[in-house]
Amino acid sequence: MILFQDVSEVPADFGPTVIAIGKFDGVHAGHRALIEKMLVDAASTQARTVAVTFDRNPLAVVAPERVPRSLVGMTQKVELLGRTGIDAALMLRFDEDLASEEAEAFVRRVIVAGLRAQRVLVGSDFRFGRGGAGDAALLRRMGQDLGFAVEEVADVASAEDGRRVSSTWIRELLDAGDVERAAKLLGRYPAVTGEVVHGLKRGRELGYPTANLSPEAEGYVPADGVYAGWLTERAPEGVLRSGVRYPAAISVGTNPTFDDVEVPQVEAYVIDETDLDLYERRVEIEFVARIRGMVAFEGVDKLIEQMADDVAHARLALTDATSGR
Repeated sequence: MILFQDVSEVPADFGPTVIAIGKFDGVHAGHRALIEKMLVDAASTQARTVAVTFDRNPLAVVAPERVPRSLVGMTQKVELLGRTGIDAALMLRFDEDLASEEAEAFVRRVIVAGLRAQRVLVGSDFRFGRGGAGDAALLRRMGQDLGFAVEEVADVASAEDGRRVSSTWIRELLDAGDVERAAKLLGRYPAVTGEVVHGLKRGRELGYPTANLSPEAEGYVPADGVYAGWLTERAPEGVLRSGVRYPAAISVGTNPTFDDVEVPQVEAYVIDETDLDLYERRVEIEFVARIRGMVAFEGVDKLIEQMADDVAHARLALTDATSGR
């Protein structure tokens, strides 16, 4: 997948294109339905497929007091979009200039002149342009004059209660520690990615050395607790290193037994590995299942006993997940 970070980077002969526009925060099942429709629409033509998105949630600029935490960082979003099989992503910088651009001007500059779009796909809640004045209806009117078709792709909803799959719903699940249901909506395990940094080394002293993730890691950290998951080592440029994937018991929280960690941290014990050196390596930690909440224990012996139990439960949960149970 080609990544463009400004419409001026798109070659003049790149189009024609079929494009899908959205925030794509998490690249969840609803987003993938939009992208898959784009791929199908382009399959019988010579058009290229492009996801048009933004380097941050637009609310970060237009209403920062209301902006939610993002499910994924920009690097994660680019990688997830690349896995869908599209030709390119246009990651627009959402700044004051873009926020103040009139919807009609955006259509002419980006959709028509920049991407030479033949077809534009958007979700049901799509808004764009200054003050959110642009929507699917405006796109259709302009498309009739400027030569592109528009399709509003229906929401993906839960068969159980009809709730629309959304980034908001996934955040609610992760805030409750329900990583298993979140994974169903995402179509993958929720994950954080970052550099392994030095911690207090208490896990090593207790017989369970952990890889502590930098606070600057990308991704949405779930509720405090202990989880079963996977730790995957990555190459410096962010490409997966083939075969380097480890089962892990993961702790999220402030270590209430010792009460000496000020901010929640993510640390992963690679099961059955005590000499693995991951310092300054970039890793991805995937959350597969929640084992328990975070609690304080009366003394180190009780904590070690619980850690052994946590590892046993993590091992079992990963076995079940791998076997499809």
